[in-house]
This record gives sequence, C-alpha cells and structure tokens, in this order.
Amino acid sequence: MQMEKIIEQCRESVEDFAFSEAKRWKEQHPGGKVIGYFPVYTPVEIIHAAGMLPVAVYGAGNRIEVKQADSRLPSFICSIPRTTVEMAFRGMWDFLDLMLFHPICDVARNLVQIWHRNFSHVPTDLLYLPQNLVSRRSGEYLCDEYARFKRLLEELSGKQISPESLRHSLQLYNRQRALIRRLYEIRRHSPWLISAADTYALLRVGTRIPVEEHLGMLEAVLAELPGRKAKPLDKIRVVFEGSFCEQPPLEFIEVIEDVCDIVEDDFIMASRWITGPVPEEGDPLRALALSYRDLFSYSSIQHDGRRSKSPGLLEKCRRSGAQAVILSPPKFCEPGLDDQVLFAQALQQEGIPYLAMEFEEKMTTFEPVRLQVETFAESLLFYA
Repeated sequence: MQMEKIIEQCRESVEDFAFSEAKRWKEQHPGGKVIGYFPVYTPVEIIHAAGMLPVAVYGAGNRIEVKQADSRLPSFICSIPRTTVEMAFRGMWDFLDLMLFHPICDVARNLVQIWHRNFSHVPTDLLYLPQNLVSRRSGEYLCDEYARFKRLLEELSGKQISPESLRHSLQLYNRQRALIRRLYEIRRHSPWLISAADTYALLRVGTRIPVEEHLGMLEAVLAELPGRKAKPLDKIRVVFEGSFCEQPPLEFIEVIEDVCDIVEDDFIMASRWITGPVPEEGDPLRALALSYRDLFSYSSIQHDGRRSKSPGLLEKCRRSGAQAVILSPPKFCEPGLDDQVLFAQALQQEGIPYLAMEFEEKMTTFEPVRLQVETFAESLLFYA
C-alpha cells in the first residue's frame, strides 16, 4: 500500500541528519535559499512566498554525541540547543542560507549571539514574536515584525514578495493544517489506524520538504486510512503533553504506545500552532500576523491573559475521551516545567490521573520509561 511506503519514507527521513531532501532541493533550484528555523513557530508562509525552502531545526536526537557544544553552552539546559550547536561545529548546517531563532526561552534567545560568534558563515536573525498577546499593540507590532522579516528575505533573495505569492502560500499552508487536523480527528476516534509515532514522523517530514510534496503525502495517507485493516487493542487512552519545542525520540513514543494509545499530543507545534484557516482576503501579511495572535494553540512559551492554559489541556482530554495524561516536558525546560504545576493542579481538580516524567531528545535507554508507563497503566486498570 502507498501509505506504508510513505510512512517508511518518513521514518527514514526523520533519522536523516544529512538533510538529503533539502540539499537535493537546493541542487534542483539554482540560487534557491534554505532557511533553518528553531521551533516552536515560524511564519513559513513568508519563506515559501520568497521561493525559499523552510527547514525546521530540531537538533539531532540521540544520533550524535555532544562534545564541542558544551564548551559554548551552560550545563543545565535542554538537549535541543546542545545538539543543534554540535551539528553546527560539524558543518551539518552549512547548507543553510539563514538560521532563524525566536525568544521562546532564555537559551533560544541567546543562541543567536553564540551562533554569530562561532558560525558567522551562516547568517542569523532573531524573530521577535510577542510573548504577551493581550498587549494593546501586539497585533500592530507583529505586523511590523513580519514586514521586517519579509524585507530581510527579499534582500537575501533579490526578489520582491508579492501579495499574490504570499496569498498563494497561505492557501497551501491552510490546506496542510486542515489535513493535519483531519488526521488528528481520525486518531482521536481510531488510534489503531495510525500510531502516534507514525503520525509524528509524517508531520516532522513536513517541516523539511516543500509543502506541495507534503500535501501529497497527507492526502495519500488520509485516503487509505479508513480502509486500513487494523483492530483496536485493549489499551488506556492518554494525552501526551510537554513536547511543544524539543521532540522526544521515536523510540520514546513507541515505548509509550506499547502500553497506551496516545490519542492527543503536542508534537510538532511548528505545523499546528495556528488552529484554523488564515483569512485569505485582504492584506495577507496582516492576516498571517493576526492569526498568530488570535488562532494559536496554547503553549508554554506564550502568555495570553484572555485564557489560561489548563482549559486547553482539559479540552484535549474531553474531545479525545482520554482516561489519563502523561505530562512529559524535556529535561531542563523551564517554560515546560513551570506549566506542569498548573496542569497537575487542573488534572487533580478534575479527577484525571496523570503520570509526570521528563525526556531528552538524546536519551538512548527506554526500559525505565516502559516500566513507569506499565506501572501507571496497571494502576488504572486494576486498582482504580
């Protein structure tokens, strides 16, 4: 079946830290630029409209050993900046024409200076996304910042980004997000049809190949899912919460799925931040900026006084019929760890069981994870 081939291809691509697809794209598009961006969110529509390829930077997982990066970074930080900088020391990001960072945390905010001092051959920029969304001027500020970023890309490419090209990009990414939402609807109702690990691989590949190619993959998978011959297993249904930035290893997700059905998660927020269609009428740049403010999924890196974050997690539990939650932020992630306290309080008030455990993208031993999850699941099945 075509779906099986696509999933296999996606899994192989996730482990390809040579970024073969991006390099191949660059060879096929002489003069084309590749823009690397740090999670959680980047207005990739602007990059696409400039005729460039956006590539998400998620570090190297557990596939490289960190040696040189620790001489430039503090000891007690999450894995993703360490492996990303280690890859830079090894020349693995030299194919990029720009590395884009965001002030999502203290480490990410300061990476731009570390990068500039050590890898000046790859230009950098810091996209200042507003962290207080209820500020009276947040919308106008973000419009100005997106316009500045647009001018930067125009200077880099030597071409103007027309409203028509940006509107076309909005249409493509609106379609991509709609297909991803449909995929998650199916997983909430029938998680046995496609695993969380396979879904994760499918989404992550979409952050490193042209959106047009990813749309074809999503459409092919969604076309085959309803007819897939798979049976439900007797597992508890859980929501996985905490991987909004750094991503867990595939093996980590698979170990959890050996015991539980992950029916909701926050994997690959770079592709899921905007929860509805960006308006395609009017000024496309303004529409994109205001959608970041008004259509975003809750996140540990943002403050929105209009709503707290805990109701978003509780809504995930309700709409997915989850029996429990796995709270699993990356080790040393201050924004994620801070929110775990609020999430735990909300879950306790609602009487929803939860398991709290950390992960690292560079972890290689998973049996302790299996033991924790099995013990948790058995406590729900036999002692509830």
